[in-house]
Amino acid sequence: MRPSPRAVPATGAAPGQAPAQAPTHAPASPRPARATDPTDPPAPVTERPRHPEPASAARDRAASSAPPATPRAPRSMAAPGRDGELRRTFPPLGPRTAGDEGFAGTWWGNAWVTALEEGALDAARLERGRGYAERGHVDAITVTPGLVLAYVQGGRARPYRVQVRLRTLRDTDWDRFLDAAVERPGHIAALLDKELPHSLADLADRGVPLLPGPGDLTPQCSCPDSGHPCKHAAALCYQTARLLDADPFVLLLLRGRGERELLDALSRRNAARAARAAQDRGPAPLPGVRAGEALARRVLPPLPAPLPVPPHPEQPPAYPAAPGGPDPFALDQLATDAAARAHALLATGRDPVGGLTLWQDAVRLAAARPGSGLTAGTRALYASLASAAGRDTAELARAVAAWRQGGPEGLDVLEEPWDPPAGRFDRARPLLLAADLPAFRPWRNRLTHPRGHVQLRLGRSGLWFAYESEPDREDWWPRGTPDLDPVGALTGLGTRVDL
Repeated sequence: MRPSPRAVPATGAAPGQAPAQAPTHAPASPRPARATDPTDPPAPVTERPRHPEPASAARDRAASSAPPATPRAPRSMAAPGRDGELRRTFPPLGPRTAGDEGFAGTWWGNAWVTALEEGALDAARLERGRGYAERGHVDAITVTPGLVLAYVQGGRARPYRVQVRLRTLRDTDWDRFLDAAVERPGHIAALLDKELPHSLADLADRGVPLLPGPGDLTPQCSCPDSGHPCKHAAALCYQTARLLDADPFVLLLLRGRGERELLDALSRRNAARAARAAQDRGPAPLPGVRAGEALARRVLPPLPAPLPVPPHPEQPPAYPAAPGGPDPFALDQLATDAAARAHALLATGRDPVGGLTLWQDAVRLAAARPGSGLTAGTRALYASLASAAGRDTAELARAVAAWRQGGPEGLDVLEEPWDPPAGRFDRARPLLLAADLPAFRPWRNRLTHPRGHVQLRLGRSGLWFAYESEPDREDWWPRGTPDLDPVGALTGLGTRVDL
């Protein structure tokens, strides 16, 4: 009987070559813990002492005579930590129910099994190897280019080292395989889905034998059996078929190329193929018309008549109040204002407030708030608008009164004194005296009552705006309605005695 080689993990190899087996003359490494074999002779039974002895002495004697504990060996002898692009280690596959139809589940896995069974010389050894595989006697499997390696538990305690070799493809074979893969877009998608299309695997016409045939699998085992294959090698082949079921890239690795290398090569070839196809098609014709057609005299059809302007801008929908949300009344006001501006723009082609400044627009919005007096909602609106315009609420309230009195011109009269030309302003004082009113003091565009409680301001359009204040205080507020007659502008401010 020939000695069994040491149980060492497989190492990575170059494409087309198998890892070198450890020489038999190498120094022996420490063996893993031996599993208990039911055929081993029973351990000798220690005879009890004839005379009783103290319990403490018995414990000391048992402790001194107990053999040292043997460290437990790991279950797998593979080395997955050394895996890389050209080396993959798969954990042991679990037991399989015996008697299932076909050992593999895919057509390419069954093709592997067919190559094994048609190249075998002894059906009995195949049957025993299949039984080993079904009961899970095959340890972790290491796959490298051209080699499948695993340890298979046989009839003895120590497993056998088994390897199966398969010829790797040449570079020219891989070129033909990659060309066939990029011919159809579905090939790459199928590989990414862990599927192997028939048209991609069957490249006999191109001389690329991707799947093995009878006699292509070369087994080698450390057992003394010289069968082809022995039951241990057959068990490894059957389990390899299950690996191929789950991932066809295992077959491609056996033929010499790793998954990442293949996908990168397919991506490059696919991009180059698309670029060549685009170049062959040539540039697409540019859309356009002939110069003669473009310069020919044409009569364009008339534009359709504009739609009629709606009679009014309608009312916006009601906005519900929400905790922490905006004021629904303020939203309603903004929506109503936007609808009115849009209606005016549609009807006249001009935005009535398009030329207003930020401050003027803030005053306009505040003046549009219905009602009188500063309610809680109005105060909140005034505070928000005044803060946006960089003013305070008191300034905004006075400006709102001026806007309600005369619009943008009323606001200008409030804030901008100016020097009017001679004429209308000079004729105002005699008119006031003729109405039995005292002589008003002039200053720029303003005429102030001598008691300091009534004032007239001339606007740039010629209108007179009345103002009131507490006597001897410069706290002027717009009052009344603007008028071309200074006496008429004072109408409604009080009796003649008051004036």
